[in-house]
Amino acid sequence: MSIPTNLQQVKSTLPENVTLVAVSKTKPVSDLMQAYEAGQRIFGENKIQEMVEKWEQMPKDIQWHMIGHVQTNKVKFMAPFVSLIHGVDSLKLLQEINKQAQKNNRIIDCLLQIHIADEETKFGFDEEELEILLNSIEFQEMKNIRILGLMGMATFTDNQEKVKQEFTHLKAIFDSIQMQSVPTLNFSTLSMGMSGDYKLAIECGSNMIRVGSSIFGSR
Repeated sequence: MSIPTNLQQVKSTLPENVTLVAVSKTKPVSDLMQAYEAGQRIFGENKIQEMVEKWEQMPKDIQWHMIGHVQTNKVKFMAPFVSLIHGVDSLKLLQEINKQAQKNNRIIDCLLQIHIADEETKFGFDEEELEILLNSIEFQEMKNIRILGLMGMATFTDNQEKVKQEFTHLKAIFDSIQMQSVPTLNFSTLSMGMSGDYKLAIECGSNMIRVGSSIFGSR
């Protein structure tokens, strides 16, 4: 099936409150333009260099989301234009984003990545680290970032019950922080769910999903 058809099919399954990030990593600009012409305006990339190249070539009303692991020395390349950084997993990275946002006279929106999976290869804060971060003076003094919510990736497994437990756990962390009403937070976004598990993620409370292969085909 074509990219526009795939896109409409995914969108037709989404509740109104759920934002679709079309994961376009490794795909050529021509593929992205097919999705763009079908109405998609939010694209997710996992390599900063690739995202910069696409940003330079494509229409400027696109929101670019950085969904991969971010190296601090590369933040400067995306700071002028990135809309949302999903995978913020350390204070050091937040400080660099804040510094580069300041240089570009911007406030950059971020999600804090929480480690909910069994796999050691996944990045993110655990609950204790998250609590320490949110209460730290360094965090509260950053004026050029805005934390919109949390992001998490479930264990890569066919065991749906396990995935559901991990998503439910992340939603519980999200809810507890929302209730604390920390003044520096603007908590509204919970990014969890990809092509294989986004329907389950939405059931568990996700309002932002990252879908690639169901739109663009497998890599």
